[in-house]
Amino acid sequence: MIDLTGKVVLITGAGSGIGAAMAEAFAVAGATLLIADINVPAGEQIVTTLNSSGGTASFIPLDVANEEVCNQVSKKVLETHGQLDVLINNAGVGSVGTILQTTGVELDRLYSVNVRGVFNLTKAFLPSMLDRKYGVIINMASIGGIVGIRDRLAYCTTKFAVVGMTKSMAMDHSHQGIRINCICPGRVETPFVKARIAEYPNPEKAYQEMSSTQLTGKMLRPDEVASAAVYLASDSAASVTGTAFIIDGGWSAGK
Repeated sequence: MIDLTGKVVLITGAGSGIGAAMAEAFAVAGATLLIADINVPAGEQIVTTLNSSGGTASFIPLDVANEEVCNQVSKKVLETHGQLDVLINNAGVGSVGTILQTTGVELDRLYSVNVRGVFNLTKAFLPSMLDRKYGVIINMASIGGIVGIRDRLAYCTTKFAVVGMTKSMAMDHSHQGIRINCICPGRVETPFVKARIAEYPNPEKAYQEMSSTQLTGKMLRPDEVASAAVYLASDSAASVTGTAFIIDGGWSAGK
């Protein structure tokens, strides 16, 4: 059992899916949680659930694409808690389409959240981590940041950028006590994914096709990704930095 008691952890996009699973896993590990999401009702519900189960959590409304808001959140968190030990940049958006089907507006939309969001919040909190010579930053990338995925031009473009940004930041700051990694999951069976599958003419066929991408023949569970995040945040991963932590059911192993 990993013990993160006394650690202050901020998770973006924690109102649902992988972010919510991470919030639950970090609460079990004893962390003080800051649940950040642009969806206020969803984020507040997660906080209520965690606190009623004995956790310590509070909600922060946050649009990661807004640099000024990210700076304001950083200031408030540091004033209230004095430190941030772990930053998890999990918030993200997706898109379907080839380059011919993707507009510049759509690419910019994904970039503003998936890339600038990571940039904005990391830049807001990193100076305080450097002052303490301690901090863990975990970015949510994707297997789509390791290999290309058909009909996911904008999504893959941004996730490759997250992997590159993670490695570059690790090169710049690992010697200063900051560990920076990203997680690259395959397809994860989140409520959002289930809802999208239900929209297909043949949901069962769509589910099987998505599951078959993984060599295991099944999609990942959100808690599997959450467990990886808890590990990366812990002292057990003290020598892990600059890595793209792949959890893809064998997707990237080859065909």
